[in-house]
Amino acid sequence: MRRALTRLAVPAALAALVAPLSRPVMAAAVKAAFPAECPWMDTSKSPGERASVLLAASSLEQELRWLVEQPANQPATTTFSGGVTYPAQLPCTPNVTYTDGPDSVRGSTGVTTFPAQIGLAASWSRSLAYAKGKAQADEAFRKGKNVVLGPGLAGGRTPLLGRTPEYLGEDALLGGSIAAAHVNGLQTGNPGAPVMAVLKHYVANEQELDRQLSSSNMDERTFREVYDLPFEVALGQSDPGGIMCSYNQINGVYACENPLLKTALKDSLGFDGYVVSDFGAVHSTAPSLVAGLDQELNRPNFWTPDKVKAALDAGQITRPQIDEAAFRVVRAYIKAGLFDHPVPAPEAVVSNDANKAVSLAIATQGSVLLKNQSRILPLPRGVKKIAVIGPTASNTPTNGVSAQTVCGERGFGAGSCSLTPVAPLDAITQRAAAAGATVTFDNGADLASAAVAAKAADVAVVFGYATMGEGSDRTALSLDGGGDALIAAVAAANRDTVVVLETGTAVVMPWLNDVKGVLEAWYPGDQQGTAIARLLYGDDNPSGRLPLTFPRAQTDLPARTPEQYPGVFADGTTTRPAGDRTSIRQVSYSEGLAVGYKWYDDQRIAPLFPFGFGLSYTTFAYDDLHTDLSRNRLKINFRVRNTGLRTGVETSQVYLTFPAAAGEPGNRLIAFEPSALRPGESRKVKLEVRLDAADHPMSVWDATSHAWVTPAGRYTVRVGSSSRDLPLADTIKR
Repeated sequence: MRRALTRLAVPAALAALVAPLSRPVMAAAVKAAFPAECPWMDTSKSPGERASVLLAASSLEQELRWLVEQPANQPATTTFSGGVTYPAQLPCTPNVTYTDGPDSVRGSTGVTTFPAQIGLAASWSRSLAYAKGKAQADEAFRKGKNVVLGPGLAGGRTPLLGRTPEYLGEDALLGGSIAAAHVNGLQTGNPGAPVMAVLKHYVANEQELDRQLSSSNMDERTFREVYDLPFEVALGQSDPGGIMCSYNQINGVYACENPLLKTALKDSLGFDGYVVSDFGAVHSTAPSLVAGLDQELNRPNFWTPDKVKAALDAGQITRPQIDEAAFRVVRAYIKAGLFDHPVPAPEAVVSNDANKAVSLAIATQGSVLLKNQSRILPLPRGVKKIAVIGPTASNTPTNGVSAQTVCGERGFGAGSCSLTPVAPLDAITQRAAAAGATVTFDNGADLASAAVAAKAADVAVVFGYATMGEGSDRTALSLDGGGDALIAAVAAANRDTVVVLETGTAVVMPWLNDVKGVLEAWYPGDQQGTAIARLLYGDDNPSGRLPLTFPRAQTDLPARTPEQYPGVFADGTTTRPAGDRTSIRQVSYSEGLAVGYKWYDDQRIAPLFPFGFGLSYTTFAYDDLHTDLSRNRLKINFRVRNTGLRTGVETSQVYLTFPAAAGEPGNRLIAFEPSALRPGESRKVKLEVRLDAADHPMSVWDATSHAWVTPAGRYTVRVGSSSRDLPLADTIKR
């Protein structure tokens, strides 16, 4: 701040003299801009240099403050933290406040609730992910918070995972790319109001059931290609300040004390930020520090000064290991701008029209049109009577369920909008009035009443929902609240039925053949009603694509044995013995690489809706594929054409089939590109895939050499609109 004031104080008449100043003079001016007692505030130095200066001036006890969230982030004069007494910190160190952040500035009022991350992934839009990060960081900073714990990544092993809506789908390239754009928006979107991102949860956090007492057991290749790879992609396209380690064990060792933190994350992936634990995920002092953990979340527990110094005295850890952990934390804070830009006093309401517009854009562009028989959508002008049915359509609760219920994922303070959401019923009613139509509402609590309302309407729009979130997994992929029966009853009463799904994951649809339209809206945030109404009426053309496969039946999932999910105990059962709070549930990842759409391809199982699928109110066609593999680049050129009557966005997807000897299941997504096209317009899409990119598009992990290798042989490049609709193909040889 002082440096900025010094710069502004230069008279305009002297501006021409400033540019040619010699470097020593400029350096002197910079040096004068920070207090003499705080040389680590010299912004002419690199973050690493500044961190080194600060730690060189610190005592061991001051250094240990950085190793635990509360003493690290509280005011420098605070000496009692989490039941432990620390010395005062050195001056000019920042106040830092963490906030959870998948879909909003969690735990705060007056903030925008954005659609769930699974909906963001369904947009397949890097630019929209960046916009969300920028908007979210703006609100976090104005709420006095400057670290967002998010976004999150997982392998998408099972859609039953309770945190599926918090993650970004089942593909490493898609999820890693969207996460990277989100991180970049958080960290670079608001210069002068910096917020740092903490990517999570590293790694193989694939179930909530016994998440702290389970071990994700897999081979080295599976680890690298499925669960580590999304993080590698994200790190290849962004630079998050922190990464959070997960609760679970990996092959019998807890994630927050697993050597993978150093060998895979820091050494192999080159991550130079700091690793912070999840809340309560630390189980040791010396092993966790040696493995590569840098900061214990929340209060000091295993990393109290007494415990750390005892481990040091016993020779279990070294002073350089302590120094490195503290250095990584301080350098990350400085690099993110937290030292140089203090957070302001929190504002009561930080949501604004611009950020709500981002929320609306995610809700519209992330919704996926799954069925549109007889072009039931957009609603035609001839429709004069519309029945809106189902509890989540209204802000008035029915048996405790309303539009608030599906604003976001549930659990740990989440699930409801901070502000009153725009209810679908209200938005549809308003939009229908503009079209000369009327709307009746039935909450769906009584099937007979819902059927009567549906029968009296030209079109019935029925809402189905399924809640989920942190703390537990789903046990089934059916709808909550008798939703399947409600849809069946409405469809039986009105053949022109449209279903709007508000879920956080894939669901089965026993009623699919009886309805004409299906729109998956996920958990659509506080602008949900506006988005849904605009999509139903065609004010916006659906462009979302599935970021995960929808199976026909739960028995089609890749993790299909008790050993695979939910995992077993020593006696071979899946039920934890009464009173047992220590036994580790062993979860076998024996499906290996066959996760998500790759499983369905490999096993030749027809999904209900495939990965990458999504309809539009227009149609597209592909032709003229040309590929060229030279040196370290694969060039892919093709043409996509809008063959319909409306402007729309087509997200073209490029997949690669490996030589049989490579042992890769199915196809692998290696590129995707959106094209906005007017009716009749075509575009020549030119993509260049670098073979040394972070997603290793033509490589597999070799467990013998412990490295990525590119198998020799013939590869097939496939292009189309989903993992199962790939009309173009070309063969290349490596």
